[in-house]
Amino acid sequence: VQLQASGGGLAQAGGSLRLSCAASGRTFSRYAMGWFRQAPGKEREFVAGISVSGSSTYYAESVKGRFTISRDNAKNTVYLQMNSLKPEDTAVYYCAARAGIYMIATMTPEYWGQGTQVTVSS
Repeated sequence: VQLQASGGGLAQAGGSLRLSCAASGRTFSRYAMGWFRQAPGKEREFVAGISVSGSSTYYAESVKGRFTISRDNAKNTVYLQMNSLKPEDTAVYYCAARAGIYMIATMTPEYWGQGTQVTVSS
């Protein structure tokens, strides 16, 4: 499956951004989806995951209550709504797919998008 992320950019602390990830090539509804991020000098980390049906979502503690992951299987797209942004949210954000029901922090995705930069100024 091919993944194309978009929607990154510059935001002020306390602001919002919405990331989108369009999938193509395989049956989107058979893949659990997730968002990961990598800040400069740090390892890539799990941000959020969503089950194939969209009924189950999972979040890193650092973003819980501020970020919301959702998906539209009719549009082959997964979203990450980011509110109350903080400077420490600055990173390259990657969408990812896994053939399976769930995407949680301990699972390894099979497919990765190209990444989109999110920069939060204080």
